[in-house]
Amino acid sequence: MERRLDNRADIRDFLARRRARLTPEQVGLPTSGRRRVPGLRREEVAVLAGVSTEWYTRLEKGHISGVSDDVLDAVARTLQLNEDERTYLFDLAKAAHPSPATRQRRKPVDVPPRVQWLLDSMTLSAAFVSNGRLDIVATNALARALFAPMFDSSTTDERGRPNFARYYFLDDASHDFVDDWDGAANTTVALLRAEAGRYPNDKALRELVGELSTVSTAFRTRWAAHNVRIHHGGVKRFHHPDAGLLELTYQPLDLPMSAREAHSLTIYTAEPGTPHEDRLKLLASWVATPAPPQGAPATHAGRQDQNADTHGRSD
Repeated sequence: MERRLDNRADIRDFLARRRARLTPEQVGLPTSGRRRVPGLRREEVAVLAGVSTEWYTRLEKGHISGVSDDVLDAVARTLQLNEDERTYLFDLAKAAHPSPATRQRRKPVDVPPRVQWLLDSMTLSAAFVSNGRLDIVATNALARALFAPMFDSSTTDERGRPNFARYYFLDDASHDFVDDWDGAANTTVALLRAEAGRYPNDKALRELVGELSTVSTAFRTRWAAHNVRIHHGGVKRFHHPDAGLLELTYQPLDLPMSAREAHSLTIYTAEPGTPHEDRLKLLASWVATPAPPQGAPATHAGRQDQNADTHGRSD
């Protein structure tokens, strides 16, 4: 059984940063004189949440174990936490006093054949399964082709599996592949923060965060901001080396596979009737084309010619 990790530092940092971003005007309090620190004072949060200053001070120092849901709700409302941040606060409280089952070591889960069958059935959408640490653990053929720069990166693990965080922060080529690198990087770190709140004892996650914090200033700065994100989806633009610019809509879905390991099924597709759909279909057709016999002439040049025609179309 793994020793429970003390998460008081995360609780302190999260609550203090959320308190610092609010002004008295935002919560309906009068202002008087110069304030020595940004944001609300602890006593102001305590009054608004309906608890004593001493009690809130103790809470912000990380003593969250045993706090009732009603009190956490009051603090969340006072600090104007969004739904993801509220969930994170409750996850921190749960992790501070976990049940014996949640203390058990998280073990890798093999993707069941039925899940791979589901992925393979999606021929016009890029679909993959990732775990809470943002490792890609299963894909369909189109997702493998779409994220070829990630799979070809030196940041993959010993099993050849890419990790979004390691790719974004340890491979400079990611800046060329992802159109909005800053947005993707911010979301990636926020997702890892939320995962760390749920599972502070995850050794693999701690090692990943430690590695990235040591070697990447960009990651370290974002991690210190303590932003969290749980529900996400939207539009991303990629500069694919073969298909060109691809603007794709993506949506992650929870995929229950284990009681102690979170997985998501993420699907990328293009808006119908757009050049991006044409390019995605072209990429799918290349994936579906059987490989030439060994020794046969390479077809990459032909793909480049098709790609040039596709790129010539205006968005």
